[in-house]
Amino acid sequence: MARRNSNVLSGDVEEARGQILEAAQSTFLHFGVAKTTMDDIAKSAGVSRPTIYRYFRDRDTLIAELIRLRARKLFVKGTKFVLEREHFRDQIVEGLIFLVDHGRKDPLIRLIVSPEHMDLAAAVVGTSRLASALTLEMWAPILDRARERGELRTDITNEEACEWLALVQLILVGRLDFDDPKDPSHRKLLETFILPAFLPQASA
Repeated sequence: MARRNSNVLSGDVEEARGQILEAAQSTFLHFGVAKTTMDDIAKSAGVSRPTIYRYFRDRDTLIAELIRLRARKLFVKGTKFVLEREHFRDQIVEGLIFLVDHGRKDPLIRLIVSPEHMDLAAAVVGTSRLASALTLEMWAPILDRARERGELRTDITNEEACEWLALVQLILVGRLDFDDPKDPSHRKLLETFILPAFLPQASA
């Protein structure tokens, strides 16, 4: 049995949560998401299972938090990449391909969204609307700037735009699994069918 972690037991909430998440991440990557139990995570963290439930309501909540943390790390790179493009039409098209390509290579997210774990993904991401919420977190500032420049339709909200973008990203994951992400057909598809949903009528 692993040595019990004194920080988890001492009441330092943020540090305790971080240590449990770190233990959960390594356990998921070692055993796979489907086979990992809360007992496995507790053993890795060096605490009891009831201790984990003090910080996370259930296993799905813990997984969702890991997805959120790993996604935010990707957003730092993604935002830098997007803002290097001058015009919104390039930001949205190339940004989507960049984020999806890098996101699908993430070892934990890849385990969660792979076909054999779709039921789990639906429970964790779908029920909590996590995909839309994370997409909004990434894209809202970019959409705001595009709207101010007159490059984005004024009759759609950021929430509506990001709900649609979240669905597009799920489609792209499967597409990029079978085709080279550098294939120009991906960009052409997004320019033809996605851009018109965002650009002002005169620009579409």
